Amino acid sequence: MDEKKLIGVDLGGTTIKFAILTTTGDIQQRWSVDTNILDEGSHIIPDIIDSINHHLDLFEMSADQFAGIGMGSPGTVDRKAGTVIGAFNLNWKTLQQAKREIEKGTGIAFAIDNDANVAALGERWKGAGENDANVAFVTLGTGVGGGIIADGHLLHGVAGSAGEIGHITIDPDGYLCNCGKRGCLETVASATGVVRVARDMAEEYAGTSSLKQKLDDGDEISSKIVFDLAKANDPLALIVVDKVSRYLGLALGNVANTLNPSYIVIGGGVSAAGKFLLDRVQKYFNLYTFPQVRETSVLKLAELGNEAGVIGAASLASQFVK
Repeated sequence: MDEKKLIGVDLGGTTIKFAILTTTGDIQQRWSVDTNILDEGSHIIPDIIDSINHHLDLFEMSADQFAGIGMGSPGTVDRKAGTVIGAFNLNWKTLQQAKREIEKGTGIAFAIDNDANVAALGERWKGAGENDANVAFVTLGTGVGGGIIADGHLLHGVAGSAGEIGHITIDPDGYLCNCGKRGCLETVASATGVVRVARDMAEEYAGTSSLKQKLDDGDEISSKIVFDLAKANDPLALIVVDKVSRYLGLALGNVANTLNPSYIVIGGGVSAAGKFLLDRVQKYFNLYTFPQVRETSVLKLAELGNEAGVIGAASLASQFVK
């Protein structure tokens, strides 16, 4: 009998990504659909069911060839009940019965977890985490998310909030975060946070700088523009990147001092700055970690890009493999 397959679903506010994978994590088919958040997101789960069933027909496959479906979702996830609530970028304000509906609609066992945790599982399994038992993952995107695998177990904590690296306090008197407290890493190291730091520092900067000129002219800037200008030796951009790197080095140093993982993997849009960012974060990471940690916990850039979510989701479904 052929080995059972896995389905990974990465549910985002703009697109829903799907993949069919082997039990060893190799992607065999990939596709995506737009996320329809109209009508309080009521179309999302039916669209997921329809898309899976349509593609199984297309590939001439049946439900009994699959061990399970795994999905990463924004919002507050109850893994046992298979429900999601509070995923505001999906317009989900009420409790969503993801497990019940998707199992009923596809006939395939279903598992779900928070999207940042799922990306962490993906990078650990097939990416920069090298399938190690101790991996921390931080994703620098519109916000800052994280996931922690310790001694082979994904940590959830008593309220499901383990791995909230974005809410580590790096400046008690810093910017107000959406979570309600001040000085969270997310306020300075997310894509929007980098821009916020740049705007504030430009007000105080008196020298010549292309970044300052853009901001003074009212031009729209992004974290990518800040990093690109820093790579071109713009003096203000270099100061901004140094400040962001210091905050990141401090937060990740604290993660390392607490957990001593083999790898801390940095992903998300801001990480596209690559080695330029990593080298600067490493400098501060070395400053804020004690020797045994500094010598054993390695900072790495994520390797899977957009595939981390579907691969990690499939690893959730691998629990159903008999």
